[in-house]
Amino acid sequence: QVQLVESGGGLVQPGGSLRLSCAASGDTLSNYVMGWFRQAPGKEREFVAGVNRGGGTTYYAESVKGRFTIARDNAKNTMYLQMDSLKPEDTADYSCAAKRGTDIVTVRYRYTYWGQGTQVTVSS
Repeated sequence: QVQLVESGGGLVQPGGSLRLSCAASGDTLSNYVMGWFRQAPGKEREFVAGVNRGGGTTYYAESVKGRFTIARDNAKNTMYLQMDSLKPEDTADYSCAAKRGTDIVTVRYRYTYWGQGTQVTVSS
């Protein structure tokens, strides 16, 4: 089974950028559809973005479309989330997740493997 570790979170001012990474081990990343989720204090965990196994198809939540970009480098066993034009409402704990199969899905229970999360705080 795959193990996932996120990195790249931190404190950034509104309008700034961050790039999150999700490094996989224990299995080949190309075996999995990947997703990013986030959870703000007091709120449900929500889908942010997903990418298919080959990296050619992506899907975004409306709240981040045009500002965030998901990508994967299967040769490096790593997935990324480039976050631009960050807003205070993007503040959350961000987790990467993996699922077998071929379809990108937005529901969290369809993902089997999860990282521990990395905190993103957008504040002036």
